Amino acid sequence: MISIKYFIIPFVFIFSISNSKAQDKDYLLLKNINSKYTPFGGGIMRGFSNSDTYVALGIPTGLFIYGKVKKNPEMVWNSFESFSNQFLNGIATTILKNSINRTRPFVTYPNEIHKHSVAGSKSYPSGHTSMAFATATTISLQYPKWYVIAPAFVYASSVGYSRMYLGVHYPTDVLAGAFVGASSSLITHYTFKFIKKRWELKHSKAKI
Repeated sequence: MISIKYFIIPFVFIFSISNSKAQDKDYLLLKNINSKYTPFGGGIMRGFSNSDTYVALGIPTGLFIYGKVKKNPEMVWNSFESFSNQFLNGIATTILKNSINRTRPFVTYPNEIHKHSVAGSKSYPSGHTSMAFATATTISLQYPKWYVIAPAFVYASSVGYSRMYLGVHYPTDVLAGAFVGASSSLITHYTFKFIKKRWELKHSKAKI
């Protein structure tokens, strides 16, 4: 199993960046990205942001239905893993948002950062980004082919960028969201792998 230190140490590092003098650079980078907003670009970026939940739930739903129709237990298993991953990711993101309680950038800098999208709870980490990277990482672990991995992470990165472009998250919010999403995927994937191995071993002994 993966040591917990590999998840805690990078997250503490990201959090320290967002709460130090480096926050000025965080703000300046966000301001630079947000200042490039255009109505056309905003429409595209809102499309990425708004698609997040549909993609995160649509992929495992599709795997489950197709797996049942084709009698493919591997796909059904992967769908359960994906749903479990999003559940874990959602809990982790919510706990961190409420614990860290970082104010949204457009609230802290109302005259410099302009909000172009709906934004609800606290800022750190980015929930949209964590969900997108949870989706991308899980599907890449399940189907490790370049034509799956490349578009999955391009999509996840686009969701993360959209949150800055639309003025609702700092770069470190997005970075932390990517880390949380990827981490939840790794934890879920290797937990399911362990459970599956134990289940197969148990049933193989039962057949003897």
